[in-house]
Amino acid sequence: MGLFSSIVNKIFGHASPQATTAATPSATAKPEVVIVDGSEATAGIAPPARTPAPATPAEPVDVAAVLTDIAARKGGKSDWQHSIVDLLKLLDLDSSLTARKELAEELNVHAGEAGSAEQNIALHKAVMKKLAENGGKVPAELRD
Repeated sequence: MGLFSSIVNKIFGHASPQATTAATPSATAKPEVVIVDGSEATAGIAPPARTPAPATPAEPVDVAAVLTDIAARKGGKSDWQHSIVDLLKLLDLDSSLTARKELAEELNVHAGEAGSAEQNIALHKAVMKKLAENGGKVPAELRD
């Protein structure tokens, strides 16, 4: 799992309590077990995927609201709106130069020298743009 996946999981997994409660099956519900054996009885049933698809929220996640909420809960000053380092720290993720280099490779960001202000700005914008592409509601000023 790459660093961007960790960012997505931290932000999209920070759903509102109402959404979490609604999506959670009751404790008494028992899942139906079907063994797909290739017989006629199971011919129309597709076996489960071996690798689950990345979680895409049913409704767009308000990325700015989630990050603002996390920052407020932590009580610290954070410039996550502009700084990739602050964004990663806010999400309790590795913000080291090595981690940012890996994230830049993952998102195909090749602006400036590794760790430069130019690269960090481009990386922050790429993360925000990619969050929007993956079901996040991101204000235009954070993507452009």
